Amino acid sequence: MNFTPKRVLENPHDVKPYPSVEKYMTKQLIVFTPEQHIEEAMEVLVEKKISGAPVVNEDGDLVGMLSEKDCLHVILESRYLNYPASQGRVKDYMTKAVSSISADKDVVEVAMLFENSSFRRYPITKNGKLIGQVSRRDILRAAVDLSSTTW
Repeated sequence: MNFTPKRVLENPHDVKPYPSVEKYMTKQLIVFTPEQHIEEAMEVLVEKKISGAPVVNEDGDLVGMLSEKDCLHVILESRYLNYPASQGRVKDYMTKAVSSISADKDVVEVAMLFENSSFRRYPITKNGKLIGQVSRRDILRAAVDLSSTTW
């Protein structure tokens, strides 16, 4: 007598998709503007304990990202080039070539993006407008929420 149940193979079309990143993204963001003073932006990064933030224009279009690494250039310029940091603007230091993702990507797709890049966050856009941001920590939160059988 065999008590082992018959193994039922799942139909790939019946497998539940992973949740979209929209469920885990941060929607209330700290953002900078291109014309904002760089010292003010650096103070916000330190005060809010964040490692970077999106840069948007007056229309809400994503135009760049400002990270701690970008801000290190301020220190180097002021020290070695004798350039006064207080005169710099966010647009002078931000990363302009930004990789953004759409809110319909699932958390596994985004986990793979993080694994294959050095980025700590991805802005999420819809029609060029910033609607949120997802970080590595957000994806880890998704992993904790998912049961071990589905991850």
